[in-house]
Amino acid sequence: MFRTGSREGHGTGPAAEALRLVKVTKVYGTAENAVTALHEVTLGLGRGTFTAVMGPSGSGKTTLLHCAAGLDRPDSGIVRVDGTELTGGDETALTKFRRGRIGFVFQQYNLLETLTVAQNTVLPLKLAGRRVDRKRVREVLASVGLGDRLGHRPGELSGGQRQRVAIARALVADPPVIFADEPTGALDTRSARDVLRLLQQAVRVHGRTVVMVTHDPVAASYADAVLFLADGRLAGRLDAPTPDAVAERLAHLGDAVATEV
Repeated sequence: MFRTGSREGHGTGPAAEALRLVKVTKVYGTAENAVTALHEVTLGLGRGTFTAVMGPSGSGKTTLLHCAAGLDRPDSGIVRVDGTELTGGDETALTKFRRGRIGFVFQQYNLLETLTVAQNTVLPLKLAGRRVDRKRVREVLASVGLGDRLGHRPGELSGGQRQRVAIARALVADPPVIFADEPTGALDTRSARDVLRLLQQAVRVHGRTVVMVTHDPVAASYADAVLFLADGRLAGRLDAPTPDAVAERLAHLGDAVATEV
């Protein structure tokens, strides 16, 4: 079973941090072919924050997101999401936790072509065996600009609209944490801007915590802070990022490596 971490107040309030990693290590391969994707990464992210994760190809950013979201298991270390420790539980319990407490937005949308916009949106609720509140679904889809597209199928939507469906799907279960992996990577500039504003809205209006992997300094500038990775280690943090400041920091990632943020 999962273990509940420290809570604010007398144990009945929300977790103090939305995400906490403690010395998380992930190694792929064995012996001489082993590659350390993450090396004792420790970090904590507060609730209601928008954090971008950046680094060069092979730096470990996607592995970090997958371990943090419970999509992959670290070889060592502790992962807590909303105060609940994910490491150590069985796969069935982990799947149940992900469906109920974590939202996901991916570059490729992951929509089922045979389902309508509304049906794709409620799919996580159906899989979790939760009651579907049709009014809530309509409200969420309206909030992402798809109130008039409930009966459309993915093939009838633009790329930006498809990603809006993915965001609605991530929001409808009211998860405390949303993980986004290159959510604007396949979009044009205008659609990307709209999607990033929706992620900002999820944080500022709805109190969600968003963790976004991106390679784009402009996308990262929509976040409250940027975490940089290099060779599987944390290599710094930038608050209130601008595109130029992010690009400058990326160019000098090898200058210093931090072990904790």
